[in-house]
Amino acid sequence: MGAVDSGGVIERDGTRPNPSVLGSLGYLAMNLPLGIAGFVAVVTLFSVGLSTAVVWVGLPVLALAVVGARLGARVERARIYAMLDTYIASPYVPLPERGRWKTRVRDVATWRDVSYFVLLLPIGVFEFTVMVTMWSLTLGLLFLPIYYRYLPEESWRVGDWDHPLIVVDSFVESLPFAALGLLLLAVALPVTKGLGRAHAYYARALLGPAPSFFGSYHAEPLPSGV
Repeated sequence: MGAVDSGGVIERDGTRPNPSVLGSLGYLAMNLPLGIAGFVAVVTLFSVGLSTAVVWVGLPVLALAVVGARLGARVERARIYAMLDTYIASPYVPLPERGRWKTRVRDVATWRDVSYFVLLLPIGVFEFTVMVTMWSLTLGLLFLPIYYRYLPEESWRVGDWDHPLIVVDSFVESLPFAALGLLLLAVALPVTKGLGRAHAYYARALLGPAPSFFGSYHAEPLPSGV
């Protein structure tokens, strides 16, 4: 985890992300609805704010967009820490006594936060699709010997109901499909964990301190505000 030295500086967590399977599954499944919400909020606020800034009406909207992006990024860093077991240090420059809004707008970390939420939508669609497809197929096959008898006509069918390609209506017939589900489970576990780890690296790159010239991360002072 990151540490705070005597100067009030957060050092980055240099450990390799190693999320659990359940944590990764829950996190990745949440990324679609959160990606939609984040994308809509960011695009709407900035579009309205920029289009009406000429008459000053848009300035409060832009201010709300900036603060909202930074607050959302704080929540996202906490969610990543809780579910992916990956610490991401705060990237923001300290806010001065005067010119706080100018500092927020000029801070590159603010716009990296905005980029993260814009990109979370397509990334969330991909992650959600992979997780739902892979796990529904895996669990559906794995537990077929248990639930096939509770389906209509006590059978599991693939294809047209009246002219199915495959019919499973006995425990013995369901066993090969359960074995296939077990094989898919052996694939789904590392894939889920790998996607969670990949997203943790991606989030650290955008939501964490900016990379230095030498490839490490700068430790930034603790911010005094959002």
